[in-house]
Amino acid sequence: MNGSLDSVFARQLAIYASYHRDHRNRATHFIGIPAIVFSILVPLALVKIDGISIALMVAILAVLGWIALDRIIGLAMLVMMVPMLLIAQWIVGFGSTTAWIVFAIFFVGGWVFQLVGHVWEGRRPALADNLFQAFIGPMFIMAEVLMALGLKQELKAVIDGAPQATV
Repeated sequence: MNGSLDSVFARQLAIYASYHRDHRNRATHFIGIPAIVFSILVPLALVKIDGISIALMVAILAVLGWIALDRIIGLAMLVMMVPMLLIAQWIVGFGSTTAWIVFAIFFVGGWVFQLVGHVWEGRRPALADNLFQAFIGPMFIMAEVLMALGLKQELKAVIDGAPQATV
């Protein structure tokens, strides 16, 4: 990794990893984080400006931010965001009541998974100390997937070397 954005991302990822050492906590995040991201897109898909949903605008901004931090992980995030956007738009087609019910189920359910994981971890969520970690969380999950596939090994070294967060 070279360049200032890469080092910023590596530092932020290491901080995030320090709050997520327990394998059960990491596992709950594989469900909770995508559920929360998806849940947020659903009500945003209800609102359109000049025919373009706010969900699409927010997703584009998020993906651009993720790509700025790490091109490979950001592009992988794009691949994940497209189906989420399409499904959110499909749900909105059933009406706002359905959209808000889906939002509530996925948002609350996602946070339940997150919080259960942190009970197992014995630590508060990283975003309790740094709100930017909410933006890093989805990237952390994608980085974990890519590392499991043998990619992003330089990030794996950073994560594995990160000190544990204190309670």
